[in-house]
Amino acid sequence: MATVINDRIDVRISKEQKELIKYASELLGFKSLSEFIIYCVNAEANKVISENSIVLNTIEDKKIFLETILNPPKPNDKLKEAQSFYNKLLEPNGFNNMRLKEEPQKE
Repeated sequence: MATVINDRIDVRISKEQKELIKYASELLGFKSLSEFIIYCVNAEANKVISENSIVLNTIEDKKIFLETILNPPKPNDKLKEAQSFYNKLLEPNGFNNMRLKEEPQKE
């Protein structure tokens, strides 16, 4: 099955970049520089799409996430407790004081 080519992307790169890409293309045995570039761009695009679909898998997940960001729920007791703990860590010597309380005393 032949691939129909009906669009074009023009990119300007330095001579050094072109030579580097051409060399990599030859090392992998691609017939042309264009074939190698299309292969790499497709692979990277699929990787980006895959990585971005892991957390928010569906359109509905994305809508829920966006709605929560735009209209966050009121903080519950656990969140208030976490904020209080965080604020104590930010106080001068807060982190060191917390560590001293948690470490057993040496005699």
